[in-house]
Amino acid sequence: MISQSGSRPETLSDGVRLLRSGLATGGVVTTNEQFAEWLTRCEGTARMRVERVPLTQLKGWHFTEGRGTLMHDSGKFFRVEGMDITRTGASPLSWQQPLINQPEVGILGLLAKEFDGVLHFLMQAKVEPGNRRQLQLSPTVQATRSNYTKVHGGASTPYLEHFLPTGRGRVVADVLQSEQGTWFRGKRNRNMVVETTAVVPVHDNFCWLTFGQIRRLMAEPNLINMDSRTVLACLPMASSGWPDDMVDDSPTPAYAAELRRSFQAGEADARHTSVEIRSWLNDVRTETELRVDRVPLSLLRDWNVSDDDIAHREGKHFKVIGVSVESGQREVTAWSQPLLAPNPGVVAFLTTRVEGVLHVLVQASVEPGFRDVVELGPTVQCSPINYADAPPAERPRFLDYVLEATEGVRYDVVLSEEGGRFYHAECRYMVIECDDPGALEHHPEFRWMTIRQILAMRRHSNYLNVQTRSLLACIGSLW
Repeated sequence: MISQSGSRPETLSDGVRLLRSGLATGGVVTTNEQFAEWLTRCEGTARMRVERVPLTQLKGWHFTEGRGTLMHDSGKFFRVEGMDITRTGASPLSWQQPLINQPEVGILGLLAKEFDGVLHFLMQAKVEPGNRRQLQLSPTVQATRSNYTKVHGGASTPYLEHFLPTGRGRVVADVLQSEQGTWFRGKRNRNMVVETTAVVPVHDNFCWLTFGQIRRLMAEPNLINMDSRTVLACLPMASSGWPDDMVDDSPTPAYAAELRRSFQAGEADARHTSVEIRSWLNDVRTETELRVDRVPLSLLRDWNVSDDDIAHREGKHFKVIGVSVESGQREVTAWSQPLLAPNPGVVAFLTTRVEGVLHVLVQASVEPGFRDVVELGPTVQCSPINYADAPPAERPRFLDYVLEATEGVRYDVVLSEEGGRFYHAECRYMVIECDDPGALEHHPEFRWMTIRQILAMRRHSNYLNVQTRSLLACIGSLW
């Protein structure tokens, strides 16, 4: 048994300590074999019954007059509202759709503690009603404000005290970050990593893992949940200090070495300076106006609102469905709620060498739910089904290249989005090494950046969208 006593060595920076934790793939507190046994036990005891029910039969939820809004009887949690959206700028567009309005800020908190000189993180085996693989690894705390203030009348959130001002330990990372701007209106979560030196009782569905163990698990489909990925992407790991004698057991060691060099690259090695990238984003924010006006759900063009669900008339984008849930492992044992059920998605980074240094192609992603109009998105981020009948000129740039890629695919894993709001929302996350010279041509909506440049923006709000942060966590599994 590893002792929980002791204090943090003050001579090492957090970045170096995180790097060491990232290289500890075999575990210290929990071996990989012990983790596999623990996960099997958790899956064996995970019990959640999810039954599809009509929206009009959701207990505790109702449509307002004229089916204008779908909301909780308490006025808390979230609402589903109709929105009329107009976008000006380089690509003017107007459309209507439902959006989830959840203005409160939730906590995504990862508790850290050092064991035998190695940082560990307390991961939770959590079931969510929208997960296809019901049990996934989530952060220590994953809770909306309505949940952790117990609006639902249920039990307290375990370990919450470590992330509140009165009981908080040493803060390693703390950033307000957006969620899906195409599904949420202005939704943000507080992404936190807090280190403690206190003795921490470990509940049955929690487990201490090193950063290296977690990043290796990123290769497992639908295991590391979206909330874990976004918090992990905020970890300030050092760009230098890799051991000279490190044995790289990556499936693609040469590509892993290039990723590390891109992580260490200076401004002189980048195609665009960081100042130029920020200026480009500010140009888009200045030239693009997003007008988002509320309209009744029943009046949305191209959408049908019925007793059963809210659905696009051509089967595109998503549905809003109702579910009734029973679980013995949550703060509340039974409840009903709406869930947004999207079409399967593809989220991909194209990478290539620019002057010998690996770069990642990002796009200025304008989404109606963003508070600051645009954030850096992946090269490709869409549901291909939505463009099945679209002419080539109207298909997302680089989508066909990604879908047809057979060589250079360095990461290709299906991962789910947050199961507390989305039903069976899965995306194929990909990292592709691109050898197409045309990709290097200038496109107003895209820029090539080094990994170090992208990671530098994770310390600030409203720069990296949730899909980009997820892919950054995925890339971590490659080096």
